[in-house]
Amino acid sequence: MKYNSLGRTEISVSEICLGTMTWGSQNSEADAHAQMDYAVEKGVNFFDTAELYPTTPISAATQGWTEDYIGSWFKKTGKRGDIVLATKVAGRGRDYIRGGEGADAKNIRLALEASLARLKTDYVDLYQIHWPNRGHFHFRQNWSYNPFNQNRDEAVANMLDILETLGALVKEGKIRAIGLSNETTWGIQKYLTLAEQKSLPRVASVQNEYNLLYRHFDLDLAELSHHEDVGLLAYSPLAGGILSGKYVDGGRPKGSRGSINHDIGGRLQPLQEPATKAYLEIAATYRLDPATMALAFCLSRPFMASAIIGATSMEQLKIDIGAADITLSNEILAEIAKVHRQYPLTL
Repeated sequence: MKYNSLGRTEISVSEICLGTMTWGSQNSEADAHAQMDYAVEKGVNFFDTAELYPTTPISAATQGWTEDYIGSWFKKTGKRGDIVLATKVAGRGRDYIRGGEGADAKNIRLALEASLARLKTDYVDLYQIHWPNRGHFHFRQNWSYNPFNQNRDEAVANMLDILETLGALVKEGKIRAIGLSNETTWGIQKYLTLAEQKSLPRVASVQNEYNLLYRHFDLDLAELSHHEDVGLLAYSPLAGGILSGKYVDGGRPKGSRGSINHDIGGRLQPLQEPATKAYLEIAATYRLDPATMALAFCLSRPFMASAIIGATSMEQLKIDIGAADITLSNEILAEIAKVHRQYPLTL
C-alpha cells in the first residue's frame, strides 16, 4: 500500500480509501466492522463517510447510520488513532437534514457535533463540504448545468462564512484539515484565494467523481491540482459498479446497486455500454479483473491522492484493495487511451 500527502498538510493517507456509503442500507453493522478490519489489515488507513450516508437508497430513516457503525468499530477496537477519518456536511436540498439549509456557520457546527457523537470521537481529520450550496454540475447535472443564475457575491460570502467557521473549528481541535466535494475549478480556486487573503485553512483535497467512463478531472481541474497541491479523492472509481461488467447486456445481479437504484444515479444508460465493453475487452486481453484494472488506472493518475472504494461483499473488497498491488503497463495504458479517445464522455 502506498501513501500520499493530503494537500499541503502533514496528513498521510493510503492510496486506497475505504468508502462507506452502503453501510446501513446494503451492509449491516457486522459487515461494516468486517470491512474495516480487513482494510486496516491490508494497510488502508483512510475512511470516508458523510452525515448523509447510507445511500442506495438515500433515506431519512437511515441517515447517520454509517457514522454510527464507524463509531461502534472505534469503540470496539480502540483504533481511532490509527485512522485518517473523513466525513462531510451536506449542502442544500435535503429537507430531512436540518431543513435542507446546507452548509453555513450554524449548520456546519450542528452537523459536526452530530457526526462526532455518532463517530464516538472528538475530532475529524478531514471535514468536507459535500456539495456547494450555489449549485454544481456533478451527480449527472452537467446536461442542465447553468452557472449564469448564480449570484457571485452571495456565493463568495457563503464560502467565506464556511472558511471562517472551519477555521474556528480547526483552532478548537475538532478538525485537522478541510476539503471540498463535487466542486468546480472556480469554486476550489476561490476557496484557496480567500484562505490566502484571510489567513484561513487551506483546502487540502477535493472529492469528485473520476473513473474510466467519466474523466472530467483530466482537464482544468488537473491543472489546478498540480499547481495548488489539491489532490483528488476519487469517488465512484468503478462508475457505481458498471466497470466491473456486472450490468452488461442488461444484467441486474440481486442485491447490487443497479437492482436497487435502477440507473445508478444516471450512470446506467445505453451510451456507456460500448465503452464499458471495450474496457472489459482490454482487461480480458491482459488477464486482469476489470475492477482491478479500472482502479489501477485511477491510481496511475498524477493528481490522485486516494481512490475511494465501495464494496457490498468481502470478495469485492479484496479485489478492490488488491488493485494497489497492480501497476498497469504502458501498453495497457495506451489501449485505455484509444478507447477514451473513441468514447470521451459516456456518463
